[in-house]
Amino acid sequence: MSISPPPKVAAKRAAARIPGVALRLLLPLGMLALPGCANVDRMKTSSIPMDDYRNRHPILLSETPDKLDIFPSPKISGLDGRSFAQVVEFGRLYRANGQGTVNIFVPTGGHAPLPRRVIAAIRQALAEGGARPPLQVTRYPVVNMDLASPIRLSFIGLKARVADRCGQWPNDLASGGNFTGWQNKPYWNFGCAYQTAIAEQVADPRDLVTPRAEDPADTQMRARAIASLRKGEDPTTTWRTKNTSISSVGGP
Repeated sequence: MSISPPPKVAAKRAAARIPGVALRLLLPLGMLALPGCANVDRMKTSSIPMDDYRNRHPILLSETPDKLDIFPSPKISGLDGRSFAQVVEFGRLYRANGQGTVNIFVPTGGHAPLPRRVIAAIRQALAEGGARPPLQVTRYPVVNMDLASPIRLSFIGLKARVADRCGQWPNDLASGGNFTGWQNKPYWNFGCAYQTAIAEQVADPRDLVTPRAEDPADTQMRARAIASLRKGEDPTTTWRTKNTSISSVGGP
């Protein structure tokens, strides 16, 4: 025959057992919550790729040589109009992103004198492009006399480029021998050409890192808007368009 303890003693014993029971219940829950604090591979839980093409093929800013090959006309002692315009544009590029010396590599076969008039014309064209850098003239031997040998201009400048070379296929798209293609991930080369096109077309590589400073506000537009608000009028601009049918447009 068992004798039940008094109500107060039973309550104290139950209260003493609660922390132990709660601890045994919270430990498994805590172990389940710990993996949530780690990095979760979203590809295992959803179709949103973590290996985005911007992470696999990032655009980098590096100091690389910019080159220009010109083929001056042999009938002109200096530079012809086409070559002169190319060097002027090259000077603008140097002014925007270049630094240091502009190297001029002149083809030569033996001890022929340097084309001084061509060098003077190159200096003049660079100056018209807004660049007055120091020039360093270097000769290079002509390997094949049957081929035209250009005069090469080069300087070190800031340029955007993709970190990896495009056209690499480290994995088989069919993935017949493994389960790589079953992970619903984009293939490795995806986005490389897109990033390369952006890097080649950007005018100023620094725009990929930070935005430019804001231009001053248009004071006339601001004063017009304030005056309209003071009159209780709508300060927005009304753009009026006139539609014209194609049939009413006269031919040449």
